[in-house]
Amino acid sequence: MPAESGTARSLTKSAAKSTLCQQDRQLLDLYGGLVEGLAEMFGKHCEVVLHSLADPDSSVLKVVNGGHSGCQVGAPLTEQALRLLPELERQEEAQGQTRFTQSRLGTPMKSSTQALRNLRGDVIGLLCINLHLGAPFHELMADFLPRVAERAEVSPENFNNNVEELVTLTVERTIDAINADPDVANNAKNKQIVTTLYEKGIFDIKDAIAMVSNKLNISKHTVYLYIRQKKREDEEPSHHQENP
Repeated sequence: MPAESGTARSLTKSAAKSTLCQQDRQLLDLYGGLVEGLAEMFGKHCEVVLHSLADPDSSVLKVVNGGHSGCQVGAPLTEQALRLLPELERQEEAQGQTRFTQSRLGTPMKSSTQALRNLRGDVIGLLCINLHLGAPFHELMADFLPRVAERAEVSPENFNNNVEELVTLTVERTIDAINADPDVANNAKNKQIVTTLYEKGIFDIKDAIAMVSNKLNISKHTVYLYIRQKKREDEEPSHHQENP
């Protein structure tokens, strides 16, 4: 078999490199949703930027709330990020730095720069989170509080120590909500409570049916009946679609 030529070897290496770069870009693209989520979490005064290191002159892949600094997709890597990059590349366990700094307009910020690595451990991108502290305090806090129209819809997260506490709190809150609903008739409230709990998946928890029946002062058979009725109602639309 003839020896592989230098040109062939070069093309093979270029193809491998191209594949790796494509994999790195796909990995960076997955962080796009994280950029949106962080900006949603911390509000309109939090700028979140996703950088690729493939081209420092056009590194910004995605930015949310970039109006604070004028940052746009396709913008170059900042001088500050360039200064941090050698240290981030040397780090093995720690993935980034958080510090107080200033925007280019001189306003105070709390910034976090996180190194994004590929499966080989190479730094392929940066995730920069800049919280602009120069914004009015009431505007900063407004993003952490529900709007007046949304307060009635706030559903508190349950951080419970055991399953019984989880079921008890969920049942109590569901009972309170349905009892306060004028559109649910009194003789239908128990059924609606069981149906709502079923939709929340509470009956996937062991012994939940017994706990709910005790709380509502109805038999377990009645709870099972309401669940079966709900399951039939959920199945009916699919039957209609299959048999038009």
